[in-house]
Parts: sequence; C-alpha cells; structure tokens
Amino acid sequence: MDPGRAVCDHRVVYAEDTVRIMSTQFEFERRKTDHILVANVLLLTGLGLVTLYSASYGFAHRWFDGNGYHFISRQIVFAVVGIILFYLASIIDLNLLRKFIKPMVLGAIILCILTFVPGIGVSKNGAARWVGFGSFTYQPSEIVKLILPLYMAHYFEKKDGKLDSILKGVLPPALIVGVFFVLIFLQNNISTGMFIAFNALFMFYLAGIKLRYFLGAVGVFLPTAALLVLQKEHRVRRFINFIRPTLEPWGAGFQANASELTISSGGFWGKGIGLGTRKIGSVPEVHSDFIFAAYAEEAGFIGIILFFVLFAVFAGRGYMISMKNEKPFNRMFGCGLVTMIISQVFLNIAVVAGALPVTGVPLPFFSAGGSSLLTTLIMAGLIVNISRQSNDKPAPGEVLNG
Repeated sequence: MDPGRAVCDHRVVYAEDTVRIMSTQFEFERRKTDHILVANVLLLTGLGLVTLYSASYGFAHRWFDGNGYHFISRQIVFAVVGIILFYLASIIDLNLLRKFIKPMVLGAIILCILTFVPGIGVSKNGAARWVGFGSFTYQPSEIVKLILPLYMAHYFEKKDGKLDSILKGVLPPALIVGVFFVLIFLQNNISTGMFIAFNALFMFYLAGIKLRYFLGAVGVFLPTAALLVLQKEHRVRRFINFIRPTLEPWGAGFQANASELTISSGGFWGKGIGLGTRKIGSVPEVHSDFIFAAYAEEAGFIGIILFFVLFAVFAGRGYMISMKNEKPFNRMFGCGLVTMIISQVFLNIAVVAGALPVTGVPLPFFSAGGSSLLTTLIMAGLIVNISRQSNDKPAPGEVLNG
C-alpha cells in the first residue's frame, strides 16, 4: 500500500473524528441548555419591570419633581446589565470560579465592612447597608447570597461528605457564615442576616452533616435570633403588632394592614395593570419590599396564580437540573442558589400577606433596587450554566473508538 496514501487516509479519518467530537459537543450544549428556564427568567424579569412601573409611578411623581419614571428608568438599566451578566454567568467555566473562591469570599467581607466607612458607606433610615461609588450604590449583603452557596458547595465537595469532625469539618464554614451574619447584623439588617443563616443551615443539611450537629445548630440559631429581635424597640413592636394587628393600626401595624387590604381589593380578576388605587399612598414601600401588594391588586387572584406558576417552574427546573447532575459541587451549588431565591420569594410574600412579621427582604425580579436584580440574574445564569454540564458527555477517546 502506498505510504503517502495511508497517511492521507489517516488524516481524513482523524479530521472526520475531530468534526464528530465538535459536533457532539455542540449538540450537547444545545440540548442541555434549559431553554424553559431561560424563558422563565426572562418572563419574570419582564413582569417585574411592568409591575414596578405601575407600582412606583405615583410615588416617584410625588417625590422626584414630577418624574414618575425615576425608579423604572433606573431598573431598566439594571435589567439590561443584569441580562448581560445572566448570559455571561450561563457560559462561564464553573471551575474558573472555584479557583477564585477565597478572593471572592474576602472581597465580599471587605464590601460588607466598607458600609461602615465614612465617605463610602451609605446610610438610609438609620441602616448602613450600602456602599456608594458616585451615583451608584450597591448592597453588599446581596452578593453574600451568591458567594456563600458557592463557597459552601466547594468546601463540602472537597470534604467529600466527611463532616464527622467539628473542628476540621463543620467549624470552618460555620465561622464564615458567622462573620457574614455579624457584619450584616451590624448594618441593622437582621432580617437578611437571619435569612442567609437559614440558607446556610440548608447547605449543611444538603452536605450530609450529622443530625446531632444540625439539630445543635438549629438549637443555637433560634434562641439567638429571638434575643437579637428583642434588642430593638421597632422589632419588638413589629412582632407585637404581628400577634395583635389592631393594636397600632396607624403605627407599627399600618404597613402590614394596608398591604393585606390592598391584596384583597384585587378580587378575582384584578383592577388591571396601572389601574390600582390602594397602592397610591396607602402602602409604604410599595415599589420595594411590598411590591407584591400592588401586583395582587392589579392582577387579582388569576395574576397571583400566574406568579406562583412562574416561580414553581423556576424552582422545579432549577432543582431538577441540580439534582440530576453527577458532580457534588454542581448539585449543592445549584440547589443552594435555587433555595436562596425561592425562600426569599416565600419570605417576602409571607410578610406582605401578614403571615410573618414585617422584615426588609426584597422580592426577587420585582422589587426596585439594582443590587437585588443584578445578583438574582447572575444566580439564575449560574443555574442555567449547571444545566449545560454533562452527565453523559462522551469522552474524546470514546468518539474516536466508535
């Protein structure tokens, strides 16, 4: 046989095999990207913008010299940037993120500390929760909601379920959680601190921590949270008014009572987008933490059902994507991100509906505020990223041998 022809044939075969590898990888990426989840995130973002415009126009018109577009114009900018970050998060190499976990944790801690630095930290209503860079402000506690699941998933995969030792297995992540909790608590933001601690407990449970350790942590967390709530008068008054809503109908109980009346006024079909009346002047912070009340008034029971269906799809797809993945890091990270978003949704709705005492937790995709929207979209992008990770991707050698 002609040696030159043999070499040529070999190169042709090798080229064909290379094309088959690239084609297989392309088909995998196209097949595994969860388009339902992507569409769901875009729908939630769009619905959130429409709701914010309707909820904030009257308030912005009164307080910003007739500029009813103050909140929505800023939110659209954040949404555009957020969609770009969503896409980038969906394609970034997760292994690359893991290489920078320590700097990211340190960076998040530094950002939280900067809220106390004069000239950088920004205080509103007695709470030092933001850092300012010119006209741009950011709430560092939002990035903690992303960094903490990333760090804990990475740590627990390295431990490979070996969490028998408190000092070497449980204590390191517990200390990180404690540092974030203390910093956020000192920002006068106990609701977010407790929320993050709760989600950290979920990550511990997911990692397979021993039951006695888990119950011990819960046993410490609950009374500590109760004692911290009792430290501030306004927190105590909120709790008392939660138990007895009619005690201070024009004081600490006003916001919750007004929210419940606004929700019930929507009826079955709702008043129509932009046609709500009780939201105007009746519900404080209706464009922010209580935006669901405005949505319920205008969309009615039917709209509330749509709202929960969209988030149920988000949760269902997110958990399915995560749990089907063979890599422990991807499973824990994905579940941690989904739980962080969904638990925040339920916490916000429970507060607005009067099922829990008033807290300052925004509604993902809906509440005004670039910090929340940007972080939520990045987290959603990372969940989509996990949907593209292969469980059955053929190795190059397997393709060549086929």
